[in-house]
Amino acid sequence: MTQDQERHKPSGFQQASGITMVAVAGQVGCVTLLSVLLAVFLGLYLDRLLGTRPIILILLVLGSAPLSLILTYYIAIRATRQAQKAFSKKEEPDETRGDS
Repeated sequence: MTQDQERHKPSGFQQASGITMVAVAGQVGCVTLLSVLLAVFLGLYLDRLLGTRPIILILLVLGSAPLSLILTYYIAIRATRQAQKAFSKKEEPDETRGDS
């Protein structure tokens, strides 16, 4: 490898961080999709049941947007805490074992 390639080679932490970000993005995407689909199907069902054609559907779909934002926040916070715990464990020196 040349010096330029060695300088730009990602460290283990950077690779783990990238994998974590991909996992978080996947979770956020799935949560958003599921909340919107749940709102649509529940809205259609309740509108058909109560005879209020588009009203409940529109309210639930609009309500799913803030719910998705809140869930995205919690997913990001959880991933950040897990990454901090993993990083702090790597920084702590190992205890000596029975070398007294």
